[in-house]
Amino acid sequence: MKRASYNAFSLVEVTLALGIAAFCLIAVFGLIPVGVQTNRNAASQTAATNITASVIADMRATTSSISPQYRITFGAPKTLYFDGAGQVTTSLGPNSRYRAGITFPSSPVGLSYADVKVTWPAPVDPAAGTPSGSVEMFAAFDRN
Repeated sequence: MKRASYNAFSLVEVTLALGIAAFCLIAVFGLIPVGVQTNRNAASQTAATNITASVIADMRATTSSISPQYRITFGAPKTLYFDGAGQVTTSLGPNSRYRAGITFPSSPVGLSYADVKVTWPAPVDPAAGTPSGSVEMFAAFDRN
């Protein structure tokens, strides 16, 4: 009489495989909060860079001493506030997410320099506290 042979995993092998799989899953689940935070920081930095580019483009399009979109007067520092959708206000509001500070360092005759610094969250004044993040751009304008 011929005996039937069965191939199967032992209980020890199944337990080890489940332990290794659980260890890997715990490691992957531990990385999820880091990925979410990195994504949030990248989105905030991208939005701040877009705000900076928009402010500088507005100043470059200026033919007079006051910019058309953001009403920035060349030579006079100004602070603007932006919400998450990019809408601008001149005062800090409940929906303000970004603070744009525009300053004008001294420059030679015929040239204007602007330092545009966007920080977030908006309620944190960079002169008095440390914001979560910031983007800064320095631009030169030929005003001849």
